[in-house]
Amino acid sequence: MRSTWFALPLAAAACLPAQAQDVLYVRSLAATCAGCHGTDGRTVPGSEVPAIAGMPREYMLRQLQAFRDGTRPATVMHQIAKGFSGQQLEQLATYFAATKP
Repeated sequence: MRSTWFALPLAAAACLPAQAQDVLYVRSLAATCAGCHGTDGRTVPGSEVPAIAGMPREYMLRQLQAFRDGTRPATVMHQIAKGFSGQQLEQLATYFAATKP
């Protein structure tokens, strides 16, 4: 019974059009940023962590690549960025650039 219950959301997602699946995939990638940068990249007022919602795509992509390559100093971002492929970094930069601050 449990395995059927767990499989239902996966089966439902499989029935979505490819474009909707892509959107859900990118949103799931972006959700990994919420712990530090807030939901959809919007930090709370007064936070020392920068908001990333609405950040220009090319700027954000360069920063993510620099974190991943170790050329930009960081506390944890270099480790986090290393966990993403180049394509995923591009998807994240595009997502947050399109998100209203």
